[in-house]
Amino acid sequence: MIYLARHGRTAYNLERRFQGQRDIPLDETGLGQARDLAQRAAGRGFVALWASPLRRARQTAQAVAAATGLEIRWDERLMETDAGDWTGRAFAEIQAETPEALQAFLDGDPDFAFPGGESFAEQGDRVMAAIADVAQGPQPALVVCHAVSIRLALSLRRGQPGPGAADIVNGALLPLDGDVAAAVEEPPDATATPPG
Repeated sequence: MIYLARHGRTAYNLERRFQGQRDIPLDETGLGQARDLAQRAAGRGFVALWASPLRRARQTAQAVAAATGLEIRWDERLMETDAGDWTGRAFAEIQAETPEALQAFLDGDPDFAFPGGESFAEQGDRVMAAIADVAQGPQPALVVCHAVSIRLALSLRRGQPGPGAADIVNGALLPLDGDVAAAVEEPPDATATPPG
């Protein structure tokens, strides 16, 4: 079985800014979420740990590795969407300039592509290639990555196009297969934060 976990919170999550593939660290709340996720993961019997190499996922995976004793397998295919021209920009800025484009992103429109960046289809292809490799390895496995990467993996695994509009909170831990709505585990102080 494969489980997916979202990294802890960053300042960009709090400020509602697009992180994309920018290497943003966890904030203090995010570090706490990473420690909480690590404790929850330690009791699951994971035998493999995969992660995006972006700093926010890296810090989260390192907390899990410290709690489980697992070695991390880094995979760039698990990285967040390349947000192109929107990287570093606030959601409110994009809303003021191109509300239709922001809504397409928020709705998880399968045809959405970041201006100057990556499309959901391109990201979906690389994420699912990584998940296929995880599936070929030892199980149960934990994959620490990003909101849109998780949304795409969940949707595409179920034959649905695009990432959909599901909200994956920072520090969430959920199965790739199974009843996702019932299985999402949130840290006690979790609040919804934007993708990234």
